[in-house]
Amino acid sequence: MSVVAFWSNGKEESAKTLSMVAISTYMAIKHNYRILTVSTRYNDDTLESCYWKKAQTTENFLSKRNDFGIESGIEGLAKALKSNRATPEIITNYTKVVFKDRLEILLPPKTNSYEEYERFFPIYGDLLQVANRYYDLVFVDLNKGLDKKYIVDILNDVDLILINFTQKIKSINEVMALRENNPLFQKGNTLLLLGRYDKFSKFTSKNIARYMGIRNEICTIPYSTLFFDATNDATVDEFFWRFRNINPTDRNAIFIKEVDNTTESIIAKLQELQMRR
Repeated sequence: MSVVAFWSNGKEESAKTLSMVAISTYMAIKHNYRILTVSTRYNDDTLESCYWKKAQTTENFLSKRNDFGIESGIEGLAKALKSNRATPEIITNYTKVVFKDRLEILLPPKTNSYEEYERFFPIYGDLLQVANRYYDLVFVDLNKGLDKKYIVDILNDVDLILINFTQKIKSINEVMALRENNPLFQKGNTLLLLGRYDKFSKFTSKNIARYMGIRNEICTIPYSTLFFDATNDATVDEFFWRFRNINPTDRNAIFIKEVDNTTESIIAKLQELQMRR
């Protein structure tokens, strides 16, 4: 049972949330893990829109559920945590289900202002600790940067940090500086992740690794037209279910292969970290 944080430092779009969506959905199907994905993002419905269209009310063959009431999600769970009534099993009452007993989503609070949203910051640390006792894996999508205490606290407490960045030299240099100068990223519990990866860029994962002087630490989620269409059409679960046994000659085979490689790297890294304890 482990908590994995998806985090980025730069202002540039790194496809962090969509990378987490791809990894968690694929992993839930292939490995049959019980996974919870948690979003802490302010005023962002990216995670939800990957699986559910707005006003969707019907249940489909993949066991989607859309009974998300006004006291559901982090708002309802916050009350249980504050009153010490939150048990690991009760969290599932506040989630939206993608795959029953495999993949659940806990959405961020829907607030009218950033100040109101900030009231939920202290909740996330306790939530992740409780959830970690019930789910095989908990993935948390954090806001960018290190300017909020709750982000630093979570990064200090999680088992693994996936540092999301882009194939631009500025982004690469920023990650190098973080790993060299910030003790938070010097504990050996990080992997680097390139979202929307373009294998035709001169900054390939191998060239970046060589430039940074590292080995076997850079994972990729390539750009895939069909996957990104699925994120817009709320059919990500159907996309991965369809391609779970993909033909190697299919145009999407490279994308699925790299998602598979990344999930295996995460599993291997978590096993390595557990052996160190």
